[in-house]
Amino acid sequence: MMDRRPPGRMWSLYKMGGLTPAITSMFDMQSAQQMAFIRSIMKEQRKNSLYEIPLHTLELVVFDLETTGFSPYNGDEIISVGAVAVNGSEVEDQQTYYSLVNPKRNIPEEIEELTGITNKEASAAPELLHALRGFLEFVQQKVLVAHGTGHDKHFLNAALWRTSKVNLTHRLLDTMMVAKWLNPKLKAYDLDTLLDHYGVKVTQRHHALEDARMTARLWSRLLEQARERDVQTLGDLYMQLSRH
Repeated sequence: MMDRRPPGRMWSLYKMGGLTPAITSMFDMQSAQQMAFIRSIMKEQRKNSLYEIPLHTLELVVFDLETTGFSPYNGDEIISVGAVAVNGSEVEDQQTYYSLVNPKRNIPEEIEELTGITNKEASAAPELLHALRGFLEFVQQKVLVAHGTGHDKHFLNAALWRTSKVNLTHRLLDTMMVAKWLNPKLKAYDLDTLLDHYGVKVTQRHHALEDARMTARLWSRLLEQARERDVQTLGDLYMQLSRH
């Protein structure tokens, strides 16, 4: 009788991880290595407890995404990732990450106009898995900060699951939520309103790295205000946010 089992290496990979990882490993070792790295970062992050770390020494990464639209589950894609490191309240302007991402679909005209990212640029950009690997190499196990985290978290989770079958496990702080706690009487909490309220200079909006830089400076102002209210650790901050 003919032996219909796959060749030895493929069969071993299939038994260990299933058909998709087997095929990926056989035909694209670089992608397999990137997937393995992403999965290891998420696994290590689950072990970390950061609640007792003082906020003035906490290492953070403030990030922003530009996307083709608002729904990662209805075909919208990430087109750029920007991030900047922050140590306590000190923005590390020289420690940044930025990458365009090939969405493998057409960028709507209004998004081109808003972000300045053209279809030609995007088509020549790194693929999603490569950009995610670079971003997570930059982040490591640091706490993530963004403004209006729902949008960014949905897109990151969708991208991580599609490429590596993992979910985001990093601690995530939202400058919008912190601002709502500190300034309950403001009429709006969008990024432009808060940048103006805290006197943060606007450089270039809807550019992932520049938005991340401005959000990082906003975080610094919010952190100073929070510490004036005797919020000293990450656990203290989460406790306050849980009440609002």
